[in-house]
Amino acid sequence: MTTQAETRPSAAAKPLRWAADTVATMREGARLRLDYSAQSLWSIDRMIEGIRREGAPDAAVQQVLRGFGAYAGEVMARQTGAEWWATGGDHWIRTPDGRLWDPIDEARRCYGGHGSLRLLCRDAMSTAPRR
Repeated sequence: MTTQAETRPSAAAKPLRWAADTVATMREGARLRLDYSAQSLWSIDRMIEGIRREGAPDAAVQQVLRGFGAYAGEVMARQTGAEWWATGGDHWIRTPDGRLWDPIDEARRCYGGHGSLRLLCRDAMSTAPRR
């Protein structure tokens, strides 16, 4: 029997690990259960907003934001049948309609007060077939 991770393209390896680490960290540290649902992205957006309000320097939160973005990308992949793509160290989600999405950059934009992982996922799901 193969697991979901074993059947995924190699571009998914790092984002899957970052997303899983985020799920574990949020469960242990913030007592927040993340279930890879689109609804769970409300909580992620609120967590990022809280970190931003604390005034943490950008450099200090880059790894956290990468994990939040990878989690959002994995939500998109599971909800739409999208796949992770990677080039030059950057990772994107490619939805079945061929569009590319950058949830990791969107997490950074959210931290800057100009983005939303929940809305990014909603937009990606609006034209993609449901799984």
